[in-house]
Amino acid sequence: MAAPAVLDVAPWGDFSAATCGVLASLHERLGWDVWVVTRVVDDRQVVLHAHPPDLIRPGTWLPWADTFCRAMVAGEAPRAATVTAAVPAFAKRMTGPASRIGAYIGVPLVATDGELFGTLCAFGFRARPRSAARDLPLVETVARLLSTLIAAGMTPSDPPAAPRA
Repeated sequence: MAAPAVLDVAPWGDFSAATCGVLASLHERLGWDVWVVTRVVDDRQVVLHAHPPDLIRPGTWLPWADTFCRAMVAGEAPRAATVTAAVPAFAKRMTGPASRIGAYIGVPLVATDGELFGTLCAFGFRARPRSAARDLPLVETVARLLSTLIAAGMTPSDPPAAPRA
């Protein structure tokens, strides 16, 4: 039996539990309004998990070409933008649900073969102070840890079907 002093850092049982724990921790420590782990499936970006969980349902999707994350992955936009309207690649995507995004931070999730799996990202509904860009190294480290789980075979189950965002 494990000692009680170590139970709070025992391994999560699966990718889903790890992702939910990571998103809750990032939300608590760094703020940002919503944290999301997504998967790119064909031409869609599909939400696997979000925190707070009541803001975006798992399975919700957007056309990949229209997303902030796609612009970031393609190198058209930075991984951290404290004012999305000031970044041309983000500004042109600020329609529909994205019109509410005032700040963005995101990092790719990568599979073993170097292929894009999805993203770890967060949104602010208002612009954030420039100092919020200092959050990026921690977000990159967490994304690398999630990518390591993916590479180790702890891939998530498919999300339930949900409507387009």
